[in-house]
Amino acid sequence: MTMRLSRASAWRYLKIRLLGRLGWFPALVLMAISAFGHQLVAQAIAGGENPAPRPAIPAIVSAFNEFEIVGMSEGHGLKDADDLILDLIRTPALIEKINDIAVECGNSLYQPILDRYIAGEEVPFAEVRKVWRNTTQLMCGTSGFFEQMFPVVRAINQKLPPEKRIRVLACDPPVDWGQIETTGEIGSATQDRNQSIASVMEKEVLSKHRRALMLIGVFHLMHERTFGSGSAVEIFEKHYPKSAFIIEGLEGLNLEPSQLLSSPFSNWPIPSLAQAKGTWLGALKLSRFQPPPVILRNCVAKNEFPEGEDKPMENLVDAFLYLGAPGLALREQMAADIALDSDFMTELNRRAKLLGLPPVMDSGVDIVKDAEYPFLDMPKPPGSEELRSMEKGCRDRMRSISKPQ
Repeated sequence: MTMRLSRASAWRYLKIRLLGRLGWFPALVLMAISAFGHQLVAQAIAGGENPAPRPAIPAIVSAFNEFEIVGMSEGHGLKDADDLILDLIRTPALIEKINDIAVECGNSLYQPILDRYIAGEEVPFAEVRKVWRNTTQLMCGTSGFFEQMFPVVRAINQKLPPEKRIRVLACDPPVDWGQIETTGEIGSATQDRNQSIASVMEKEVLSKHRRALMLIGVFHLMHERTFGSGSAVEIFEKHYPKSAFIIEGLEGLNLEPSQLLSSPFSNWPIPSLAQAKGTWLGALKLSRFQPPPVILRNCVAKNEFPEGEDKPMENLVDAFLYLGAPGLALREQMAADIALDSDFMTELNRRAKLLGLPPVMDSGVDIVKDAEYPFLDMPKPPGSEELRSMEKGCRDRMRSISKPQ
């Protein structure tokens, strides 16, 4: 049996918080620590034209002239992306273009509650926050971005006529954590996330000829199969071809401090968007952005790309988002109201244990330590000790699942 852990899961093994994209079981993706220097640029330029960056928000809005869906990763611990998204959804030109915002950090079990809240009905905040606190992804519940984004959309709707109001779609599988007491009861929900996302997009957006902004981790959005599994976009584009415009961030191209002023992006506007197709940046392989994933096959961990899946980025995404020098990217801090909610943190750590993950936050000391350093450091690929720990977690989970309930 082959299993892939999420980047979120792996990063927690490395004690790096709040940065998941995929889910804890289908795939593990680790951000590259790549020195994107002059030699690499010289090699890449031979493969295409120079990218032409444009101001990001107008470029994203204009993409809806051609596509029903524009997809990009929500913050995932990157404060710069959080800030851009909040600016984007408060842009009147975008509000005129879209009908829906689809989110990875939303438990579809609570869609009726979310609909009432976003429409402006009286719903207690403690009730609606179950939408993002009770997903299959622990990082959703610790993100202050989602605590802010949902109320922002609700407030925008209150200023709009009913026919212009935006709906928010929860795309994560329906999981009732209140009914789950053992690992075996989790079932396949955490493995079927791409199918869940694709189903929501087909049923609620594409079949109704609506337009949606997808705020979902980019590995759920890529046009072609990567890391051994199909993405949500690959699934729904079989029925709705060329319906989505996908944006990838450049934060994975981490620069050495000495390259901050001499990088190929140093004169780009902040924030900016550049098309991938036909450019040297689009010609770069996926491995320039991500190292090989850790694949667990029969609970043996190896770093390797599945054959044929280290593809040019222009095959996978349509544009690149530049938010400033990657080496200076700001990290989202955990909001105090979340960190100090002891009951919720206890529950998150219970879920982490069921999922075979380390605690979400070890202590208040960790919170203070995280707050002392503002930048988002990309993690190194796991060493032998981390790989062995993943293998042990895999074996423990298999034993737990095989036990009679």
